[in-house]
Amino acid sequence: MPETVHKQHVASNDGTAGRVRRAALAQILAAAEQVFAETGFNGATMAEIAEKAGLPKANLHYYFGTKEELYRAVLANTLEMWLTPISAICPAADPAKAIADYVWAKMEAARLRPYASKVFANEILHGAGHILDFLSNDLKTLVEEKAAVLDGWIAEGRMRPVDSKAFFFMIWAMTQHYADFDVQIRLVLGKRQLSRNDFAYFTAEVTRAVLRVAGLEPSTGEGV
Repeated sequence: MPETVHKQHVASNDGTAGRVRRAALAQILAAAEQVFAETGFNGATMAEIAEKAGLPKANLHYYFGTKEELYRAVLANTLEMWLTPISAICPAADPAKAIADYVWAKMEAARLRPYASKVFANEILHGAGHILDFLSNDLKTLVEEKAAVLDGWIAEGRMRPVDSKAFFFMIWAMTQHYADFDVQIRLVLGKRQLSRNDFAYFTAEVTRAVLRVAGLEPSTGEGV
């Protein structure tokens, strides 16, 4: 974890059957994200997820034998979505652009996949039992690797000194807030729904704040 969900079901067939499988998997994962976010792991049922996906329950069991297997797939899919963009943070990159791009990707995830973020938050709040190994091994190693990149930029005078690991925690907290606490945000702002323009505005504000902590200015063309 994270890994592409159930590659064995989709990778071997790029024809019509493969497209049908990919579409079914997307429906199932989207429905599962919402149900797990709204009811928690214990409250969710495969029958409810199947109904939300608009598919027969048998289809769920074809791809995922148990509710726990489906839940782990949702978590893996979420982590893959979040962690793929961090690859752009590398020694040769421009710090302002790499950090701004990462913030943008995390804010887009909050806008497009809020239920995925809430499932992950619930998992963490309940002790992270399903992902303890990943957090203490894979994620720890990745954060150490990317923190070393930031430390290198700092040593080269390319950004202001910060606690590099705390810097990532700050980005996660600021960006995931817009998914996990969307109800609070909407009620405070008096909005029924946050629009794409709202997210563009908040993305710009979060990006400015993050770059300011690092003593950076937006790269030309960043639009923030």
